[in-house]
Amino acid sequence: MNSLWFNMGFFVHWSWLAALPCILCLGAEVQVDCTEEGMQIQGGHYTLTKQLQSGSLLVYHCPEGYYPFPVLTRLCGSNGTWRPAPKKFKPQRCRLVECPDPNVLEDGNVFPPQEKYFVDNETTYECYSGYTMRGSNRRVCLPNGKWSGSTPICSRDSGDNCADPGIPAGASRTGHLFEIDDKVKYSCNGDLFLVGTRERVCQENGQWTGKEPACYYKHTYDTPLEVSEAFGSAIKDTLTILEPIDDTQEGRKIRISKNGTLNIYIAVDISESIEEKHFTDAKDAVATLISKISSFSVTPNYQILFFSADIFEIVSILDFLDGQITLSTVQKELEKFKVLDRNTAGTDLNLVFKTFLERMAIIKQRTGADFKEHRHVLIIFTDGAYNMGGSPAPTVAKIKNMVYMNHTSGQEAQSREEFLDIYIFAIGAELFDDDLQPLTAGTGGQHYFRMKDIKNLQETFDEIIDEEEVKGLCGLHKDYPTIGKDSKRKMYPWMAYIVVQNEGTKKCLGSLVTPKFVLTAAHCFKFGDLPEHVMVEIDDGQGKVKKVKTFKIHPNYNINGKQNEGVKEFYDYDVALIQLENDVQISSAVRPICIPCTQETSDALQLVGESTCKEQEQRLFKDHLEKLHFLTKTRTSIEEKDAHAKLGDIRDNCIRHALEANGITTDNPKVAVTDNFLCTGGRNPYRDHIACPGDSGGAVFKNYEHRTIQVALVSWGNKNLCKKESIPESDETSRDFHINLFRVVPFLKSILGNDTQDDYAPLQFLKN
Repeated sequence: MNSLWFNMGFFVHWSWLAALPCILCLGAEVQVDCTEEGMQIQGGHYTLTKQLQSGSLLVYHCPEGYYPFPVLTRLCGSNGTWRPAPKKFKPQRCRLVECPDPNVLEDGNVFPPQEKYFVDNETTYECYSGYTMRGSNRRVCLPNGKWSGSTPICSRDSGDNCADPGIPAGASRTGHLFEIDDKVKYSCNGDLFLVGTRERVCQENGQWTGKEPACYYKHTYDTPLEVSEAFGSAIKDTLTILEPIDDTQEGRKIRISKNGTLNIYIAVDISESIEEKHFTDAKDAVATLISKISSFSVTPNYQILFFSADIFEIVSILDFLDGQITLSTVQKELEKFKVLDRNTAGTDLNLVFKTFLERMAIIKQRTGADFKEHRHVLIIFTDGAYNMGGSPAPTVAKIKNMVYMNHTSGQEAQSREEFLDIYIFAIGAELFDDDLQPLTAGTGGQHYFRMKDIKNLQETFDEIIDEEEVKGLCGLHKDYPTIGKDSKRKMYPWMAYIVVQNEGTKKCLGSLVTPKFVLTAAHCFKFGDLPEHVMVEIDDGQGKVKKVKTFKIHPNYNINGKQNEGVKEFYDYDVALIQLENDVQISSAVRPICIPCTQETSDALQLVGESTCKEQEQRLFKDHLEKLHFLTKTRTSIEEKDAHAKLGDIRDNCIRHALEANGITTDNPKVAVTDNFLCTGGRNPYRDHIACPGDSGGAVFKNYEHRTIQVALVSWGNKNLCKKESIPESDETSRDFHINLFRVVPFLKSILGNDTQDDYAPLQFLKN
């Protein structure tokens, strides 16, 4: 891409995108709207950023496996004409995606030999006699313009220090010696451009420097899965997993490595060349990334901003250092930010890096010698169409110089490289790869990503943080449906299905609270039931049905306890724990839920220091009307129900409807509904869902920052409204009563917190 210096002193991209803000500057010029005549695309559609007004960007869209040809976008000029102008002899159409030419294989053959290769074309590779195949011997051209698998390489054992690095599809390579300090250089053929390391050096350890390059067409993009594997592994490397302090602590916590501090700087482009959809998706992805990191007790400092020609700061990292801001405030500010009424004309990417550099300088001044332990991760979402402020490259060099401690080259600089990562997520219809790629920094892995659609990036960020090492933490779950049969299990990984068969069948739900215990309702069992009568279903990949070692009912539970007071069936202390013979296999689809008054739940609620049970209750029950959720099992699936607990001075009005239940003759609702119950149901001010008989024992829960906390369990209700529909809504007087787990902590602690046995790992209950 050509660039020119103007005597005005700023750096301008010599392209039609550079004209974007300038159009808006021509106030004296009469501006004419463009027309849609001749803009249609065969096989696809287009969108407009500002209707047909001057400065509007027309973006072409095609189905998967196709791309817009001959151009990706057009810009409406002030004179009412489109740039570039459509040409009759080259009508706009959706063209089949092409993959780079694989006929660059040395010392082998490619089948079938073709002039061009398109989506779904399959190739096979065969080495000449005496050569050994490495990489994939069969590849398929994918819808994103890449070949499946890895680069095929035909090599012979020559005794070189480094292995033959191969030649990626569509590329040329100079350099055929692979001893220490030998170099290989890559370039791309035809209309392709290079992504990755252009020059690689053979090292003493037998590895090549940098990352294997690839040749991309303009229509080539990185899939969310590729981003997850590359960016995800790098983020995990930035964080380290520490073993529990002692073996009574289940699960592991992510902490900042080397006892240092992690500073994350995020910038999102909102200039006029970025469609609103891309901005919204990027904002959602950022929100997911920071909240997922926080859910694992990590406490990075954040600098978050949006930018065009101006900077719109969401949060300053200095406020984090001063302890003046909380993550919840950041998330609210992120959600609140709207592009409307903002100046989106022009793009000054250099100003973004200057802002980050300025913040780093202040942090260095404040922290002194401790600055060397600070790790910095910069994440930029942009198309690279900057036309103000000059090139960001010199500012990036200053950032490197600061983090590398003035070691710009040699061994000292390399030893500091792990303290700086700069990731560029290229978003938008027209990407300036040549300008953006050199701005990346960091060791190993990919740092530059071309994103066609970042809608799935939210799920990608979720996947990369939701890693195996922390799978034992309570309350982790997916916030959205995933692909596959275990989608519901990943959303409710603590769910258990209980069947008791002994002179009849009783079906209940329960919740996994440790790898060996399931929490459910006491009334799911009757006198004479034995462990062999109980079947617990949790599909952990090692058999769906789990054998039961024993079950324990709360000692104060007595269903006949108040018959002489006008309550035929009394459900106070309706809680039981089922102990499984063997631990379930913990995974992303099978995990324990958090329960009150444990240290694990304090961590999930981000309570700092020596927290108390009361603090947990106050955080979870902040309002007199608290929205909660519980589950129901239908014939084909598991569905979530919503209800509102009526607390404080509105509770009495809720529980009075207990008197309408069959078998209750007392005129005092508090005889049947003790303080151990939460009350939900009714239509005012919200119409709640109502529990059904099979919902008994299931968790009544609340989600907090991507962690699920069980606050109660389904016990009984005054009406059965479940005959016609599986997810019925409450009527005016229907009510459900749920055992409040905060009221039965001594029972839970006596079993789950028992540290005098060696049969299972106990939970760590709070002292107060």
